[in-house]
Amino acid sequence: MTTIYVPRDSAAASVGADEVAAAIRGAAREAGRDIRLVRNGSRGMLWMEPLVEVETDRGRVGYGPVRPGSVPGLIDSGMLDGADHELCQGLVEELPWMRDQQRLCFARVGVTDPLSTDDYVAHGGLAGLRAALEREPADVVAEVTDSGLRGRGGAGFPAGIKWKTVLDTPGELKFVCCNADEGDSGTFADRMLMEGDPFCLIEGMTIAAHSVGATEGYIYIRSEYPDAVDTMRAAIDIAYAQGWLGTDILGSGVRFDLSVRVGAGAYICGEETSMLESLEGKRGMVRPKPPIPAITGLFGKPTIVNNVLTLASVPTILSGGAQAYADHGMERSRGTQVFQIAGNIKHGGVFETAFGITLGDLVNGYGGGTLSGRPVRAAQVGGPLGSYVPAAQFELPTDYETFAEADAMLGHGGIVVFDDTVDMAAMARFAMEFCAEESCGKCTPCRVGAVRGVEVIDRITSGEEPDANLAALNDLCEVMTDGSLCAMGGLTPNPVRSALLHFAEDFGHVPTGSGGNDTTSNGSSPGDVLADDEESRA
Repeated sequence: MTTIYVPRDSAAASVGADEVAAAIRGAAREAGRDIRLVRNGSRGMLWMEPLVEVETDRGRVGYGPVRPGSVPGLIDSGMLDGADHELCQGLVEELPWMRDQQRLCFARVGVTDPLSTDDYVAHGGLAGLRAALEREPADVVAEVTDSGLRGRGGAGFPAGIKWKTVLDTPGELKFVCCNADEGDSGTFADRMLMEGDPFCLIEGMTIAAHSVGATEGYIYIRSEYPDAVDTMRAAIDIAYAQGWLGTDILGSGVRFDLSVRVGAGAYICGEETSMLESLEGKRGMVRPKPPIPAITGLFGKPTIVNNVLTLASVPTILSGGAQAYADHGMERSRGTQVFQIAGNIKHGGVFETAFGITLGDLVNGYGGGTLSGRPVRAAQVGGPLGSYVPAAQFELPTDYETFAEADAMLGHGGIVVFDDTVDMAAMARFAMEFCAEESCGKCTPCRVGAVRGVEVIDRITSGEEPDANLAALNDLCEVMTDGSLCAMGGLTPNPVRSALLHFAEDFGHVPTGSGGNDTTSNGSSPGDVLADDEESRA
């Protein structure tokens, strides 16, 4: 029997993967071939979806992008035996995109059936949880701390410090909350992991619960991810049936109950305290800090709040050891980052590798440059609140501190690419407009400042008193950065300032280099503002 893999990931489904799977079943039946069709996750090469893989003695041979109408011809040409064809990409694991990655979080994504417990265990699943359950909670926290794991939600806050705070805070009831409200532009890794390897997230959350004494957990998923919601709920039901969740996990006596909660479409709920408010059934609005959620979190109880990729990194750390994980990366950025390359890009998708790879290698190397074929002008890194990095700075290594020194931020690892036709003044205006739309409205600098920011940028680009309005815009950015309660308002000035600094000519009336003050009024960098906000974005 031949095993065929067709992704069930929503990105692949959006370009016809379900129809391709049905066509393969029908064509194989007509050809009298017995097949086993597995609906796996996406390998992350989104330009090649739907990517069909055929298991052969040589390994898994890929064909893509496959359309339903191409299936009969592929079957006739010997696809079920791994034969050559114009759509044949060769052995998937040997493709440069796959070969050059260091997949820790995404080790199983695209490889296994996401809801098969046998597949999960056969490919290393539960090894981390078993190792954790054999150790004292404090030892598990120490292992995570020693690994150097930092929050992948954007803030880069050390996960071990957060966990130790929860462990050391007395309380009969503690929570683990996964922030899967992945709303940043150009980010989709959380969704892909939940759809492609849901048990990994469950395992990571269970390890976290054991390490701090938590007994309840919630995965807060954005409403725009219905497939991820369905997959996670199905995986949780299976995990309960397998004894991976519940009152006696793997016979250890540890109890942990887990469920999914769906957001209502508010970007601000990617900020950890707004998410907690939403989980409590309230309107998603930012809470002042202190107190921090690790001490006073969900329903006032000590709470771990991490994002999907942070928690999905934990099983690897526990199974392989802190040092093996820390051996990846550079300086204070240890382990791997799951980069998501999107926008005007020839080869967009997910690329997981150790921190330190340059932005140029990701965009122009593996990404292949722009889809339009025109020169790359800039990339926005870190979501809609991230700075615009000009092509001249693409040799920057992807390291939290290096990016912060360049007045940029890595954030959740999303990279949105623009060619030389982009209007950066319009992009700066969009940043303010986005903030005005998505602000929770709790603090005046964010609520009012974003609206005024749009108005001032419009005056600058129309030539109305450009010097005076430029000064007003810089003052406004300082007030938003210093006075906002959270990163929503505090980081909105970043794209505006970077556009003024690097692309002043697009504003029409601003002298080149008039970017104003490139740091906040107290001398801090964008990375410092975000670090204060801990897990500010999912």
